[in-house]
Amino acid sequence: MALTQILPLLLMFVIFYFLLIRPQQKRQKATAAMQASIAKGDAVVTIGGLHGFVDGIDEENNTITLKTTDGTRLVFERNAIRDKKVKA
Repeated sequence: MALTQILPLLLMFVIFYFLLIRPQQKRQKATAAMQASIAKGDAVVTIGGLHGFVDGIDEENNTITLKTTDGTRLVFERNAIRDKKVKA
């Protein structure tokens, strides 16, 4: 009797795990790996949508200096990088 009452809750947890929790963890791991692999000269996009090239990396402060097309240099946290563009 108790099993029939608990079974739907367990089933819902399993469904939530495979549909929501597990994919989110995979995305977080992929994003962390991409942010760790950024090197000088890479074309990147920030969370705010700014496109630029990595001009310098400060491992101590965990910051990245981006150079935009007009030559402006901006400093961002490494976590602010959303995508690394593929070079064509």
